[in-house]
Amino acid sequence: MTDKESASGKDVKEKLGAAGTTVKDGVIGTLKGIYQIETAILDVVRNTVGETLKATGSVAGEAIAVTKDVLKGAITATEEVGTGLLLSAKSLAKGIVMGVSDVGGDILSVARETIKGTVKGASEVGADVASVAKRAVDGIIEAAKETGANVEEVARVTVGGAIDAAGSIGASAVTSVKEVLIGTVEGVKQVAGTALPRPRAAVDGEISKSDPPKSDMTETSKDMEKDKSQDPKKRAAKPGH
Repeated sequence: MTDKESASGKDVKEKLGAAGTTVKDGVIGTLKGIYQIETAILDVVRNTVGETLKATGSVAGEAIAVTKDVLKGAITATEEVGTGLLLSAKSLAKGIVMGVSDVGGDILSVARETIKGTVKGASEVGADVASVAKRAVDGIIEAAKETGANVEEVARVTVGGAIDAAGSIGASAVTSVKEVLIGTVEGVKQVAGTALPRPRAAVDGEISKSDPPKSDMTETSKDMEKDKSQDPKKRAAKPGH
């Protein structure tokens, strides 16, 4: 290899190395930007919900109304900016639940209303309903964990609300939402089994495994009785023989 060829190969490697570094830096910057956006959305939503409920003086009576209003505003914002609901769904849902929790509101009812409104909103703006539902559910479960709520109960109610909302959209939406939530509810492995109907075959299989072998026990009992009746000593003990 000539010195010229060697220098050329070195230049190519340096350029490839520079390209990789540029992409890496760009991706890191983008991810940092996304994280900052999500954090900003979470803070705005949480603070707005909490302060609004404090101002009304009726947390129990106004929590659902405030949730609906916040969802409407957030969905309208995503349409106007063009960023899509998928990016903001997790922070939006988490912020609502945490804001209600901050003022002692009912997390379960708000979690259900939040996921239902988010799923319907996703359908209205043409977003991927299942993906938005997953992001919102993840946000609500994170909020439940961080606020010390009953995570399994919150997850069960949220998954049920997502499926109900999908039902108002169509059968395909129900199917896609179920498939996504069964496999992706973070940290709550039994939620899908609790919230969704299980296959009949699986249930029957478990029942058959748990039931004692009645037929075998019955046959065994019959054989024992037969042996007793055929025992010469037993027959001799009977009167009249």
